[in-house]
Amino acid sequence: MGRRPSRTIDPAALPGPINSDLRANDDEITRASVEVSFENQSLLGALFGQFDANLVQVENRLGVFIHARGDKILIEGSEDGVARARDTLTTMYDRLALGQDLDAGAIESLIAHSIQVSNEPTLEGIISAQTKEPPIMIRTRRKTIVPRSATQITYMRSLVRDDIIFALGPAGTGKTYLAVAQAVSQLMTGSVQRLILSRPAVEAGEKLGFLPGDMKDKVDPYLRPLYDALYDCMPPEQVERRIESGEIEIAPIAFMRGRTLADAFVILDEAQNTTREQMKMFLTRFGQNSRMVICGDPRQVDIPGGDRMSGLADAVDKLEDVEGFGTIRFTAADVVRHPIVGRIVEAYEGPDA
Repeated sequence: MGRRPSRTIDPAALPGPINSDLRANDDEITRASVEVSFENQSLLGALFGQFDANLVQVENRLGVFIHARGDKILIEGSEDGVARARDTLTTMYDRLALGQDLDAGAIESLIAHSIQVSNEPTLEGIISAQTKEPPIMIRTRRKTIVPRSATQITYMRSLVRDDIIFALGPAGTGKTYLAVAQAVSQLMTGSVQRLILSRPAVEAGEKLGFLPGDMKDKVDPYLRPLYDALYDCMPPEQVERRIESGEIEIAPIAFMRGRTLADAFVILDEAQNTTREQMKMFLTRFGQNSRMVICGDPRQVDIPGGDRMSGLADAVDKLEDVEGFGTIRFTAADVVRHPIVGRIVEAYEGPDA
């Protein structure tokens, strides 16, 4: 593993006992330092990253200095920054100890959630709890997927518990991706016989008739995000084989009319662009041994005409408290793509939006 050049630290600045409490320096009350040790040294390469890239990411985002020495890490900076860095690194280590993947996106999510309001659980506490209980994860052929935010944990539990789930929130929060991953997992284990992915063929400013090709050529661009999620969870040849056999079906919502979807995991993406009539039609397709997930962002409605009520908002209003339904609401804080995506969402959905 490559390492970045070491920076010199005054030995007098090192704290005494390992894992000691945060200590404010005498000269500046807001400055603090803490040393953390990790028991399993075989995990340190993955924890630090190549050329200490993971440590640099935490440093840059939280404005702290991190010095790795053997199985110990010294963190220096403001009290708030040191506390967040310590919690982030501890949670990163705990994830690796559980056999979970750790990449730049996962680290960014842990940094973003390293401080929660006092009445919400921290991710460190959630991961620690998972060491005592079966960890929350979704296993697919290509990867094992773990939650990256507290809301994703609630969502993943709902995906195995509720018959019909409304997943609401902005782009980048994992609504559709986690639903597809859970569907693939259940298809692999035989819990369901079919995987049906659908979305309305509605986009801002485009019309299907203006696109070249036959009907499949026209609708495929609208369904591409669903294909991308599938290919990320299954080898491409398996995806194609299961599509040809009918085990996986990807179609616009209009193709659902008149059917009963039994023994199936059914996902409706971009559901905010359905009309009330389409949503009622879709929900009443529900059959025996099935599960439905309806994903959408109520603030991004592109229904032609502009004055028609979104079928998603109408369905949530009518069915949220009905037994068997689960409703998960994501916010900009749950965005797990590049951190700038979360800032974009906040800018567009803030008080002046």
